[in-house]
Amino acid sequence: MKSTILEIFKFGVIGGIGFLVDAGVLYLLKDSLGLYFARVISFICAVIATWLLNRSITFAKSKVTHRRSKEFALYFLVMLVGGCINIGCYVLMVNSSILVREYPILGVAVGSLAGMITNFTFSKKLIYKKQHS
Repeated sequence: MKSTILEIFKFGVIGGIGFLVDAGVLYLLKDSLGLYFARVISFICAVIATWLLNRSITFAKSKVTHRRSKEFALYFLVMLVGGCINIGCYVLMVNSSILVREYPILGVAVGSLAGMITNFTFSKKLIYKKQHS
């Protein structure tokens, strides 16, 4: 249990780093590529950054049975699922609450938490399994 809490903490910190990469790349590219294409590129950069960090820090003691390319592909798909859940929760919150429409950061927070929990759970169960000593 203690190791899972530590993994969740590390995953969250690395998610914060991923957010900074995402936002930074978006702002660097938005004027030349536009908001939407720049966002696609920034998302991919954030996924690469968090994959590299999570595989070497959060899940360093996990057993990976796939080639790196397959591991990355699975990780990318998991991040897409979490991203969809994040946006879905945000949209539901905005559409169902006057308070959230006034303070959309509440919807962002709920969506981010739901996406993070999904991404962590799927990453741990589908990609990074614990090694048995």
